[in-house]
Amino acid sequence: MFNLILFGPPGSGKGTQSDKLIEQYGLKHLSTGNLLREEIAHQTKLGLEAKHYMDQGQLVPDEVVIGMIRSALQANPNAKGFLFDGFPRTVAQAEALDKLLAELNEEISIVLALEVSEDELVQRLLNRGKTSGRSDDTDTGVIRARLVEYENKTSPVAGHYQKFGKVKRVKGEGSIDDIFGSLTREIEGKLSA
Repeated sequence: MFNLILFGPPGSGKGTQSDKLIEQYGLKHLSTGNLLREEIAHQTKLGLEAKHYMDQGQLVPDEVVIGMIRSALQANPNAKGFLFDGFPRTVAQAEALDKLLAELNEEISIVLALEVSEDELVQRLLNRGKTSGRSDDTDTGVIRARLVEYENKTSPVAGHYQKFGKVKRVKGEGSIDDIFGSLTREIEGKLSA
């Protein structure tokens, strides 16, 4: 099984590239946002627990999210692999994911880290804000605060996987097809190793 984390700050193009990679390699998309919505809609035990936290304006605890990921992995035993999107966001989540995958005799195969300059990220998010309806994409101050939050909490996840030699840094600027070509070269290199 080929398990991939596509990593990068808000506006780095993860959503666009995830769709292309899923289509190219037949991976199952594992978005924690989608998992939360599905579990809540189906009123599962984990979904109801998550909804309780969300209704109080709190973050859903890692153990609940990991439980949802476990359910998704077990529900798709014949998947070629998974593309993790929006998770892990912290080193603690990365360690919990590694532990879960080890229990299932799996591991993260590669972490592809999209690298984009801060000015480019701000511009992309402001442009996205014109059509996305997301208020957090329309204010430069809010965007820059999100990028600082990413650097402080999420960026260290790459360092966690770097210890295991799993991180490949990819320039996330240029055409969508050029970036996709760079990502697929890294994946093909890993698959043929």
